[in-house]
Amino acid sequence: MILAIANQKGGVGKTTTAINLGAGLGALERRVLLVDCDPQGNATRGLGGKASPPHLYHALTGDFPLQEAIRPSGFPNLDLVPSQRDLVGVEVEFVGEPGWEGRLKGILATVAGRYDTILLDCPPSLGHLTVSALTAADGVLVPLQCEYFALEGITELMSTVRRIQGGLNPRLAIAGILLTMYDDRTNLSKDVAEDIRSHFAGQVFETVVPRNIRLAEAPSHGLPIFQYDIKSRGAEAYLAVARELLRRAA
Repeated sequence: MILAIANQKGGVGKTTTAINLGAGLGALERRVLLVDCDPQGNATRGLGGKASPPHLYHALTGDFPLQEAIRPSGFPNLDLVPSQRDLVGVEVEFVGEPGWEGRLKGILATVAGRYDTILLDCPPSLGHLTVSALTAADGVLVPLQCEYFALEGITELMSTVRRIQGGLNPRLAIAGILLTMYDDRTNLSKDVAEDIRSHFAGQVFETVVPRNIRLAEAPSHGLPIFQYDIKSRGAEAYLAVARELLRRAA
């Protein structure tokens, strides 16, 4: 299964989800590859990785096979393809090239047999890199912050998903919408969660990811939450998300 984790709105917990869902699946003994598709390289740094060559950019340009860019994350069953700012060149260099949208799909096919799940951490935009990820993916998981502007952002993303389903990738499915930064002490979080579940009936994960300071701290230490504080609410939530994802995919 190849899963794109996407939302063009920043600050919704997208990279936090990519890292900790990957680690959660690894803890459940699934072999996982996390591909950092964001030139900002947050997933790379959040796993303590170094973006020295080769990284994703070099694999996309054909300078190195993707296999040579894969690094162990330090967490069991979780590998990483790192990224750095060179990757922003894809937005310029591939423009006009025939079939550019399928290039990521092609290089992932060379390693897909080694993994149960490949996670693609997309940049906070709907540019070339996100389109390439959605073209390569079997499904898209959408982290959604519990705030009033959440529905505005997801409408544009769903429109892009429908366009890709109509042409580049007919098999692309909505793997689910994940509510993040949920604060059960506030009416705001409860109201937004209710609205989203009403608009997207059946597509929203039952598990919600709470606001949790330990989740916010973990990336600065280069660790997934399970290594930073396995007893935290954030760790409990992402293990539950991993289990629910496997149930949904079964």
